[in-house]
Amino acid sequence: MSQHLITHLRHVDIAVPDLARQRDFFTGTWGLTEAHRDSDLAYLAAEGSPEQYVVRLREAPEKRIDLIAFGAATVADVDALAGRLATSGVKLIREPGLLQTPGGGYGFRFFDNEGRTIEISTGVAVREHRRIEEGESIPVRLSHVVINSADPEGTRAFYEKHLGFRLSDILMHPRIGEVMYFMRINSWHHSLAIARGPHPSLHHASFEMRGLDEYMRGTGRLLRAGIEKIWGPGRHMPGNNTFSYFLDPHGNTLEYTTELEIIDEDTWHPHSYDFSNPEVSDQWGTANAMDEFVTAKSFNDPDKGLFVPPPV
Repeated sequence: MSQHLITHLRHVDIAVPDLARQRDFFTGTWGLTEAHRDSDLAYLAAEGSPEQYVVRLREAPEKRIDLIAFGAATVADVDALAGRLATSGVKLIREPGLLQTPGGGYGFRFFDNEGRTIEISTGVAVREHRRIEEGESIPVRLSHVVINSADPEGTRAFYEKHLGFRLSDILMHPRIGEVMYFMRINSWHHSLAIARGPHPSLHHASFEMRGLDEYMRGTGRLLRAGIEKIWGPGRHMPGNNTFSYFLDPHGNTLEYTTELEIIDEDTWHPHSYDFSNPEVSDQWGTANAMDEFVTAKSFNDPDKGLFVPPPV
């Protein structure tokens, strides 16, 4: 696909068995704000983001990713993407039309190659948001989403061919081969990354903090609250962003980050980083070692929602 019609990452929607507990964690500990509520749904916004919400929670018997949502600039772009996907044999879940979610807009849904539900939309009303002040240790925006894939090469090819994603960097290991693809849709180093895993699932969702001080304050605040830390604090080499990974109440991995690299499209060339070099995973050398425990937590549970669209 020659035209880059997707503009940005909008939100990630997660289903969990205990909505109240998950909502309390995201609003009381993680730093999001409940912007809308509808029976068994909670729409959570980041105070610094114009998006109506960056996380949607839904109560369901089993944990799953409900969908990952991306934005487009115009109705014509949404229609063009839907038409190209349908022509290429990609299954549309919902034809382009008016959205019934907060902020309205116009969009459609489809399954990706492994059965995740993806939404593309435009024209969603801008939420009243604010500048995050110095020292505030709450997320500014949703930074990126990383998915586990049993076929990372095929998943990368799907997002490049059908959605116009571009490869920023590759993470590799001498014994395993290529283990992660960092994919971009704008000047941010990555909005989506695809990790090699035993099954499709959520690897982690990452939230951008105001700066280094706020990132460290947030990391410390969660540690003091007794939230289980998986990995960090440290700074990755691909993307040059900081990282602190924690587990939410349902075993999903969430990240505080900041200073994700902004790249120049005209001069950027993808790098292949050797993950066996400790500085690649953590330039500072401050994080705990990446070991089997961290890896197992990142694999998460197999997603129960593949090729099954969420009910709302």
